[in-house]
Amino acid sequence: MFEQTDEKLIQKAVKGNKSAWLKLIKRYEKQMYNYALRMVGNADDALDVMQEVFISVFRNLASYRGEGAFKSWLYRIAHFRVIEFYRRKRPMQSLDDTPEQVSEPHFCPENNLQYSQQGQQLAMAMQSLPLAQKSVVELKFFGEFTFDEIAEQLGISSNTAKSRLYSGLDKLKVVMEMDYV
Repeated sequence: MFEQTDEKLIQKAVKGNKSAWLKLIKRYEKQMYNYALRMVGNADDALDVMQEVFISVFRNLASYRGEGAFKSWLYRIAHFRVIEFYRRKRPMQSLDDTPEQVSEPHFCPENNLQYSQQGQQLAMAMQSLPLAQKSVVELKFFGEFTFDEIAEQLGISSNTAKSRLYSGLDKLKVVMEMDYV
């Protein structure tokens, strides 16, 4: 069976085809959930962020111009929803709060292997990074975007993306090494 392109599904969804919209969601829901989980570090919050991402996409789908890949546009929206999440959440948290341990996703059993003990340690270590570095690390390694695509999504230069990646990796290395001592 032939799989429809994102662009065809978008065209149909904009015209009101519910099935096309559901196929778009199905195609990207695991990626968006995993992105949100790694960025916010909590399964319930990740589900909330994922829902906000798809609501934003639904509301703005008609304005998608197709100048870049739909996946890039989707991750850009996800990035902004994560920023909004942190803006809403931070004033309510105490400075003494520590990041919550990442819980296993409850609706994706095939991801159980991905969230092994080492995966959980990496996810917790990612929570120690500043949002700017965490975003670049996430997009580079989990989203598999190029530095140019990351720069475009985040509104920064490619060199800034590279700098943030390498700084973030250095910090992750230190945090991960402390866990094994």
